[in-house]
Amino acid sequence: MADLVIAQDGGAEEQLGWQERALCAQTDPEAFFPEKGGSTREAKKVCRSCEVRAECLEYALEHDERFGIWGGLSERERRRMKRQAV
Repeated sequence: MADLVIAQDGGAEEQLGWQERALCAQTDPEAFFPEKGGSTREAKKVCRSCEVRAECLEYALEHDERFGIWGGLSERERRRMKRQAV
């Protein structure tokens, strides 16, 4: 998540300040993008302790992130959450 490239317009930079405080920015990014069938356990453990977990999940849902663990949820869990919200 920390490696996400975002256009540096004034609003986007300010809105994504949460990423600098994200615990995933201080850990191995590969844990958050496991291969198909790989474990998500370590990434989710980091997310549970992260102070910006809600902002991360909100970002992933708004931007339809299809890969990786965001806000403590996998792609499948985020899809399920979106379906239930409709």
